[in-house]
Amino acid sequence: MASPGWAVALMLFQLFHSGTSYPVFTSTPSLPPEFALPFPNVSLVASPITPGESTQSVLCPLKISPSTVVVRFGDPVKANCSIQRMGYFGIGWEVPLNRPNFTSQGFLIWSVEKMTDWTIKPVCFALSEQGGQCYSKLTLIVYKPPDRVSITFLNHSESPFEGDRYTLQCHVTEVAPAENVLVTFYSGEKMLAQMHSNTSSEKKPVTQSFTLNIVSSKEDTEAQYWCEAKLELGPEGPQHLPVMASQRLFAPQLSCPVKLKVTEGERFPCEVTGNPQPSVTWFRNGQIVAPPSHLNKKDAGNYTIQAKGLFSKNFTVEVKILPARGTANSCCGHFLLLVLLTQMITHV
Repeated sequence: MASPGWAVALMLFQLFHSGTSYPVFTSTPSLPPEFALPFPNVSLVASPITPGESTQSVLCPLKISPSTVVVRFGDPVKANCSIQRMGYFGIGWEVPLNRPNFTSQGFLIWSVEKMTDWTIKPVCFALSEQGGQCYSKLTLIVYKPPDRVSITFLNHSESPFEGDRYTLQCHVTEVAPAENVLVTFYSGEKMLAQMHSNTSSEKKPVTQSFTLNIVSSKEDTEAQYWCEAKLELGPEGPQHLPVMASQRLFAPQLSCPVKLKVTEGERFPCEVTGNPQPSVTWFRNGQIVAPPSHLNKKDAGNYTIQAKGLFSKNFTVEVKILPARGTANSCCGHFLLLVLLTQMITHV
């Protein structure tokens, strides 16, 4: 039961309080829980928030602006609570574990310079001259973008057959709130699927994995797989939050044509790329060889490249060596000089 002293104290506060309201930071010691209902014989009435509430709830004339606040963890936040109906001698803000703030003015701003509480639920209340109170809750969403997004393959084969099943896993690290996370899977630029988190009640940052089952096809060995995660915070939240994407997974790829013409002395331009980085083995005439760094005539021929990465792939490259440009010019120059000397000797 609450003591009548609290009602008296609030009325005295009204008499001696002057000036306009000001931003407050609720960081003072907490009051006894009886303060939440200073008039024990009167029911607490909620301000209208959602459709379907009782007729009694519309009796609370409080207005919070904005009604929903979306704030990034560590950023400042504020909201204004006001009342326009006569018959109420004051309004205040109450935050768990902190002393309620009260004013006899028609509005009161609650503000925090740095939001570091994930589960805070501010409540604005009004005290009636007839001995009662009503309240309205501020909808506050504290968010944090993910630290990292990554993608991996589970239970897949390096040599998939058409119709095989395997699993993509998108890993989202330290994001909040979980219920607002949307993950999208892609194959190249084609969207494969979208899914939301199944952790709807957790407000603090969480790390979650999202999985998608895939049936392999002939095109899989050429596709790039990746995922992205973003927060959907509604019209009240920031509309251009950056979307965090994973790296792209792709099978081994050859960086040169399968029929290659290279001038003698030039660098060998063939490389194998992939993610994860593939292990590569070169063969020539059935023997393991090291890929040549700078080519000469003896390096001409057919090479077989065996690459093991996201999937296993084999490549065959036919290498043809062209004579160096300087060599052809030198031969022509020597021939012309010989012709000139022959003519000079003939005319002597």
